[in-house]
Amino acid sequence: MADRMRLNPNEDGNVSFGAQGDAPMADAPLRETQEPGPLNAIPSAPASDEANPAAKAKKRRIMLTALLVVGGFVAWKTFDYVTYGRFIVSTEDAYVKADMSVLAAKVSGYVAEVTVTDNALVKKGDLLATIDSGDYKLAVEAAQMKIETQTASIERIGAQVLAQNAVIDQASAQLVAAKADSTRALAEFARASQLVESRVGTQQRLDLARADRDKTNAVIEQAKASIATAQANRDVLGAQKLEAERVRSELGNALARATRDLSFTEIRAPFDGVVGNKAAQPGQFVQPGTRLLALVPLESAFVEANFKETQLGRLRPGQTVEVTVDAYKGRTFEGVVESVSPASGAQFSLLPPENATGNFTKIVQRVPVRIRLPAEFAREGLFRPGLSVVVEVNTREEPKKTPQAPVR
Repeated sequence: MADRMRLNPNEDGNVSFGAQGDAPMADAPLRETQEPGPLNAIPSAPASDEANPAAKAKKRRIMLTALLVVGGFVAWKTFDYVTYGRFIVSTEDAYVKADMSVLAAKVSGYVAEVTVTDNALVKKGDLLATIDSGDYKLAVEAAQMKIETQTASIERIGAQVLAQNAVIDQASAQLVAAKADSTRALAEFARASQLVESRVGTQQRLDLARADRDKTNAVIEQAKASIATAQANRDVLGAQKLEAERVRSELGNALARATRDLSFTEIRAPFDGVVGNKAAQPGQFVQPGTRLLALVPLESAFVEANFKETQLGRLRPGQTVEVTVDAYKGRTFEGVVESVSPASGAQFSLLPPENATGNFTKIVQRVPVRIRLPAEFAREGLFRPGLSVVVEVNTREEPKKTPQAPVR
């Protein structure tokens, strides 16, 4: 090429660079840091590892150590799986749950006071909220007054029954007197009849005796009728008294209901727990069924693990479970399999699947398994419903006898 670079020595022996065919470049001394030598001299390469025995031995030691570590890890994993891992059934589809209760109003009225706050720990029987009880107290007083009035009526009817018994006794005495007069009249009529037959007595006397006899018989019948009337009146009073007593019983039920309604104005904790999701506020008007707050019994918390149907074959109630809560990393709790659900979770859904219609794709179902947690940790409130957990069931151990869950 015309502009190829070439070396141009000058008069002093120095070398200058320039294009071929061009004028020599200005003289510029070359600064060399090495000894003069041929221009095409090539520097020597460093010695390789094969020529360095120490580096080669070090490399072999590193490789041998790595192989030993990998081999040991594989052997440990194999031993762990054979002796332990193959007996473990685990799932991450598990959550802490509790039989929480949503407390609602039983009666209508304005909320007078809310004595608790969210996340407050309460004991059974503690007062949580109150509803204005003025109307319900008046209802209780009115029911009590009605009962007192009805009791007075019953006492009055009882006194009338006693008076009627006296009337019956009086009529009975009159009957006795009438019978005595009748006996006398019969005797007088018999004597008068004999005298008339013997022509000693008069017909007038006989007629008077006969009239006296008939009169005494009528008095006897009158006395009997008076007794029957008095007894009938007494029976009527007895029925009225029975009716009044039954009315009083109904009023007693009304009083009991009014008292219950009054008690419902105080919302109390049905069991020990923690208050959550408080919705009640003072001044709020509530109807029966209005949600006020939720109460969570942390002491009865449990884990619901949703195992695949292919994992259920080795699960038995009473087996030991290792529970790892995501909220407490590095801490493991020991639980026990308490029970297995009678059906898969899909069967309890609002719209269970109907596999007999349309196309079918087999999907592995999951079955809820209830796991009982240690009571001592539950009492500490470490398990909160909704927390995610990982459970590992040891199917190699013999199942322990699992006590029934306490019923509140």
